[in-house]
Amino acid sequence: MTNVPPLKTRWLAMLAAIALAASPAAAHISIASGPAPANATSEIAFGVGHGCAGADTLSVTIEIPAGVTSVRAVRSDFGKPALQKNGAGAVTSVTWQKADAELLDADDAYYKLTLRARTPDAPFTRLFWRIHQTCRAMDGTETTVPWVALPGESGEPAAPLVLLPARRNGWNAWTLPTGASVAPVDMARFFGDAQIVWRGMAAYSARPTIAALVAATPGVTVLTELAAGDEIWVKY
Repeated sequence: MTNVPPLKTRWLAMLAAIALAASPAAAHISIASGPAPANATSEIAFGVGHGCAGADTLSVTIEIPAGVTSVRAVRSDFGKPALQKNGAGAVTSVTWQKADAELLDADDAYYKLTLRARTPDAPFTRLFWRIHQTCRAMDGTETTVPWVALPGESGEPAAPLVLLPARRNGWNAWTLPTGASVAPVDMARFFGDAQIVWRGMAAYSARPTIAALVAATPGVTVLTELAAGDEIWVKY
């Protein structure tokens, strides 16, 4: 990215000797692949971090959100995927099921399930995936946990996929479109894998060492949220 604001370039040089901290892994069923580009085809990985009440996971069904097209399921050592389609031939859900002989005695494994799909043209939004997880205990008892609750609803949360404009390594200059915003609680979701985000003389980083430098730099304020029309520079 060319024409990076000089002050930001000089400030970022202070970070050259800092080891970049890794983002913590989320528990339960979550998006393990990070943000995805809007209006583009990419691989979306779902991390299954827990079974149900100590039992191993037997199957996982992922519902395909509206606006997601060109769905292809990646075969996993967890099991062969099965696609469910509507009358028009569009994929509505994908189920991975483990063979009975492969079921573990306890909840000891982490699984990753992957789809390849095209996302809607909706940058700076969250796309929610409803997921149904079934586990089987060694006595044959099966338990299903629906990860389907949207923000403000009760129950286990659906997995949010952050959509961003197509990006490149280095600096990216973006303007939030009409109707888009990033609330304080969502800054880490949208920019957790970025080195730093700038809006004017305000900056944000999910990495503690960089965030401490932002807070300690005279003339720089901490960026806590974004609104439609905001022009930002993001460094990956």
